[in-house]
This record gives sequence, C-alpha cells and structure tokens, in this order.
Amino acid sequence: MAAITAADVNKLRTMTGAGMMDCKKALVEADGDFEAARDILRKHGQKIADKRAENETSEGLVLVNVSEDGTQGKLVALACETESVAKVANFRELAQQILDTAVRIDAGTKEDILAAKASDGMSIQEHVTDLMGKIGEKLEVTYATLTAEKVASYIHSDNKKAVLVGLKNVGDADAAAVGRDVAMQIVAMKPVAVDKDGVDSATVEREIEVGKEQARTEGKPEAMLEKIAQGKLNKFYKDNTLLNQEFVKDNSMTIAQLLDSKSKGMTVSDFKRVAIGA
Repeated sequence: MAAITAADVNKLRTMTGAGMMDCKKALVEADGDFEAARDILRKHGQKIADKRAENETSEGLVLVNVSEDGTQGKLVALACETESVAKVANFRELAQQILDTAVRIDAGTKEDILAAKASDGMSIQEHVTDLMGKIGEKLEVTYATLTAEKVASYIHSDNKKAVLVGLKNVGDADAAAVGRDVAMQIVAMKPVAVDKDGVDSATVEREIEVGKEQARTEGKPEAMLEKIAQGKLNKFYKDNTLLNQEFVKDNSMTIAQLLDSKSKGMTVSDFKRVAIGA
C-alpha cells in the first residue's frame, strides 16, 4: 500500500478541485495512482448524479451572449438544488464555460455542448458530472439559441430568468432598447407564442373544450357553446400571445402597436424564454 502524504492529497485537490477528504479517499483506493484517483472522483460524481436524478433544481444562474452583429443569441441556464451552491465560484465558472463553449462551437443543441471537449481534454458533460461529485447536488443544463435580423436579450434581476427575442423589419429603431422592453415583457407575462398562429393545435382544442364546459356549467344553451368558447379563445390569445398582450409599461398599447410605433412593420420573429424554478 502506497503511503499517501498531505502533499499528494493537495496535488490531487489542485488537479480536480475536489474536497480534501474525497481526494484522500480516492488516493487510498487507487493506491497512490493519480489518474486512477481522478477516475474514482469522476465515478463519485456520476453516483451523485444518479442518486439525485429526481431532485428538484430550483436555483442557479442564467447567462446570455449576443453576437457582435446582433443577429444571433445564445442562452445557458445551469440549475442546482440550493441557493448557496449557485453562489459558489466553481459553479459560476462552469456556467460561463458552458456558454463560452456554446459560442465557440456555435452549438445547435444542449447535447452539442455537453459532448464538446474543454481545453483539458474532458467533455463539458464530464465537467458537469465532476462538479456534482464535489458539491453533492444535482446540476441541470438548459440551452436555447436564436437567429434573427436583430436579437435582443434580458436577464432578470434574480439571475434565474432570461429571454432572447428576435426582431424583424427593425429599420432605424433602437433594436437593443425596444428588444429589451419586449424581452422584459416576456419574462413577466410568459406568453406561449408570438401570435395566435404560433399556438399549437392541442392548446387551442383544450381552450375551446374548457370554454364550452364553463359555459355549459353556467347553464348556457348548447347551441351557444361554440360561439362562447370562441370568444374565450380570443381572450386567451389576447392574454397569452406576445403581440396581442398589453404592454406592461403602457397598457394603452399592445406589444404589436409598441413595435409598429418604433418602426413601421417591425415585429417579433421568435423568442426563447428560460427560467430556473419557474
């Protein structure tokens, strides 16, 4: 059995960032072999991931990046279980590493990022798993990307909610300023689509059926149910589709009217909203 010194433990801790006791246990188990000890620590992280797979991740950090030409945005959320972990330097550094990787490889999906190699040769997924082993919590990555004529972004003050919004027909308008207002609207009002054409058919059918059942419960004539349900559906569109929502900063106009007032014909092409714990 190899003698494990304090210097050995400190060396492994410097290499991996794991706790002193975890490093000592790994070195003892590996009989002083540093590479084997690193593998043991990685397996420990996977065990944590498997054990806590069903745990809720309601804390964390969101980060965004918009390209210099303003045509592409990327949004990363790294979620954890507790607020204290979200403030740890290693956690915040990993979140930034994930975003930087997404930008570097122009990632299309979360899977692209997790499979990508970091400068040390480990994959981003391995870095995530390693950190789970160190902090003892489940970590979860969410990713969104958006390309448009102009992309604006907004991160809420709690650093747990963020939006990318794509604008078209911008003209001479200040895309960053109006886009930020629209993105703040999306964070606050949680629209389900840009306009009614973007609402999926299952949601439309459900709203119609709910509207009919409500009217039926209120004793309305059967012949009137369809018309009443359509009226309720239109109310749903007004409340839940972005362009039809009242602007939260000035409810005398809708988002569509706000955009048109800044540049004739300007509208939203798409948006991505990511929220941790909500």
